Amino acid sequence: MHNTLEQVFGFSHFRPGQEPAISAVLAGRSAAAIFPTGSGKSLCYQLPALMLPNLTLVVSPLLALMQDQLAFLQRHGIPAGSIDSAQGRDDANDVMARARSGELKILMISVERLKNERFRNFLQQVPISLLVVDEAHCISEWGHNFRPDYLKLPDYQRQFNIPQTLLLTATATPKVIADMQTRFAIDPDDVVTTGFYRPNLNLLVEPVRGPDKRRRLVEWINERPGQPGIVYVTLQKTAEHIAEHLERNGIQAEAYHAGLPHEKRESIQKRFMAGQSNCIVATIAFGMGIDKSDIRYVAHFDLPKSIENYSQEIGRAGRDGQPSDCLVLANRDSLNVLENFVYGDTPERDGIRCVLEELKDSVPQGQWEFLLGPLADQSNIRALPLKTLLVQLELRGLIAPRYAYYAEYRFKYLLEPEALLQRFEGERRDFVAAIIHTSKRARTWATVDFDAMYTHYSADRNRVVKALDYFQEKGWVELESKQMTDVYSVLRSDFDIGVLSTELYDYFARHEQAEVARIHAMLELFATEQCLGYRLAEYFGDHNAPQRCGHCSVCHGHVARLPAPPELPALVGKDFSALCGDFIHKHEQHTGSAPTAERLTRFLCAISVPLFTKLKARTISGYAALEEYPYAQVRHWAQEHLAAVYSPAEYPPSR
Repeated sequence: MHNTLEQVFGFSHFRPGQEPAISAVLAGRSAAAIFPTGSGKSLCYQLPALMLPNLTLVVSPLLALMQDQLAFLQRHGIPAGSIDSAQGRDDANDVMARARSGELKILMISVERLKNERFRNFLQQVPISLLVVDEAHCISEWGHNFRPDYLKLPDYQRQFNIPQTLLLTATATPKVIADMQTRFAIDPDDVVTTGFYRPNLNLLVEPVRGPDKRRRLVEWINERPGQPGIVYVTLQKTAEHIAEHLERNGIQAEAYHAGLPHEKRESIQKRFMAGQSNCIVATIAFGMGIDKSDIRYVAHFDLPKSIENYSQEIGRAGRDGQPSDCLVLANRDSLNVLENFVYGDTPERDGIRCVLEELKDSVPQGQWEFLLGPLADQSNIRALPLKTLLVQLELRGLIAPRYAYYAEYRFKYLLEPEALLQRFEGERRDFVAAIIHTSKRARTWATVDFDAMYTHYSADRNRVVKALDYFQEKGWVELESKQMTDVYSVLRSDFDIGVLSTELYDYFARHEQAEVARIHAMLELFATEQCLGYRLAEYFGDHNAPQRCGHCSVCHGHVARLPAPPELPALVGKDFSALCGDFIHKHEQHTGSAPTAERLTRFLCAISVPLFTKLKARTISGYAALEEYPYAQVRHWAQEHLAAVYSPAEYPPSR
């Protein structure tokens, strides 16, 4: 173990926690490594992978993380590969062939890859020594960044006969650690935590009124001239506005968020890493996989989403061990915005019922095919909670994923059809002629008609797609595919739709309450009278941090009394019909029924759901009229007014 550390990785000794985690894995046991950001978690699987007999399979949530780690492995001559959505078919086949032959030691994939039946069949042919789950807190429903597909990993471990697991994360509370441990049967002695206290981070919380935040941010950054840093905000538009504001005040800054084109995000990140750009104003889209050691400050212009997010985001500062400042400009103004993100992800009971009815209708076929977008529209459930719902149906043994395929292929001729035909002879020429003949050509693009190919030429879909891929490789056509169709096996049909929809709705409601409680726990942390470093470490179950760090705002004598949000007029005085009349009318026209209080609240609080796109809700008077108010308060107000307007028979009482 020590020889490999020195000869392959060039290190003379292990960092704290690495040796016990690696020793457990090499002794054949499952383990969990819970280390702060930047403390060397990756080595805990990279080193054992070289010493274990078979493949190490790494599940990672982000492409950027995979690419960084692959580059590191390649520099050290370790045979590793990844299969990801950015690859072509040939590249993926090449990686699979290397894994089959035993040449690869490490294969990195996203969890979504395991939904593909063909890929699962491939894994069953390859002996695997170790399953590594990166960002393992995603498996716990009580953790932040919960990823529904992660819940199935313990089942996959059994399915592929993988003898042991290694879980890696930087942010897990005692409850989340217990959840991870139980799901993968890890002995408590093999859960290695190195503590969350970072002695070089100066944690600062300043109570600032909303209108004063911009001025204070400029002052604070100007006190750190030329130092690299990140300013975190909640919304994409805020990132743009704050970057412009800093620029106007002489601070060179760039906005970074998921709404920017991929190439632009890449170039901003490269400039920051190279030290050509010092200040990034970002949503949480920025940071995963950012391994820049000299980030001297992290400022939260808006409140983070949770203590876990806060810990992860400040963890990007001071990785070189030098002192770094982490500032929160804190007030309660944006609290409702954070809570509204949570409420928007709770499906309505009717929506869940709609999905279950769709599933029931497909029982005679034995399989369920659907497009996620249209199913989201039909059920009025946003994409992420809809995926969570599907995973819950899997975990209950009702469905199992088989594969996914693109519903629609279209291509643009880069070579005229006649010239394309000239490239083939005999039966192949007839087959290509059939594709050309059946594809409906508009001015530029031709859309493939798979049904016509099957009906008239007995050509199955797979062969047509392979031919189109080949044409694209040769540069004869430009190919586009869209609208992914998911195919699931239906395993059980003996469920009661009413009972199950209530059970699933209650599951989402519990999750909603836990997420709102997480936001309030964060506010309590920022307003604490105890040392911030100690309180943060304690939240993550680390009781070894000093009770007074001496370098946080509380230790400096500044307890944050968070200013209350601006006083809002009482809802009692609001005119219900003026705010809601147009929406109710349009809703009744479109759906044939009155909106529930839940749907009305989402309209008034500007929480997007698929139905609102169809109704063009943003253009209806009253939209977002009460977004400053707490969601639960608006819902109660809407319920009372709806109950007064409609009889019980006409109006469903709640969600």
